[in-house]
Amino acid sequence: MPPGEAPSRVLVIDDDERFRERLVRAFVRHGFEARGAASAREALDAARDFRPGYAVIDLRLPDGSGLELVRELKAMDASTTVVVLTGYGSIATAVEAVRRGATHYLAKPADVDDILLAFAGATLPSGQEAALTHEVPSLARAEWEHIQRVLADCGGNISQAARLLRIQRRSLQRKLAKYPVAK
Repeated sequence: MPPGEAPSRVLVIDDDERFRERLVRAFVRHGFEARGAASAREALDAARDFRPGYAVIDLRLPDGSGLELVRELKAMDASTTVVVLTGYGSIATAVEAVRRGATHYLAKPADVDDILLAFAGATLPSGQEAALTHEVPSLARAEWEHIQRVLADCGGNISQAARLLRIQRRSLQRKLAKYPVAK
């Protein structure tokens, strides 16, 4: 950040406290002024006082939809750059997020570098430079990360995770026995 320039403000909205706090700390290390919020209501209150230039919003919040929050934050300040995160992505929700004002839609687990690239893509001409430097995970890596997320959501219950993933329990056990796939 150039000397004398005020730090950009980012608001991180996610009900997963550990993930939210990790992102807030990472943004601070990158020179941002960052705050976190655990719910839509908390985010709206924080946005009124904090006036963020950037927002990272989880799709599923305990008191509402992240999609509705995108619309409300954009109504407060249309220049806010919004990135939506989700562990359960679909084309329909991605299209809806962009329609409501989000500039990017990322699947979890996303790190601060992925989010910064999404922010940069919103401000660079057609995001070409950011797209060239962004490393897309392989299909095998994306599958492994999705399995890990579903397993964590099930509290480590392999049978329940296998049902949600619609695969045989034994097939899931075989996939889990393998080492994580490199990016």
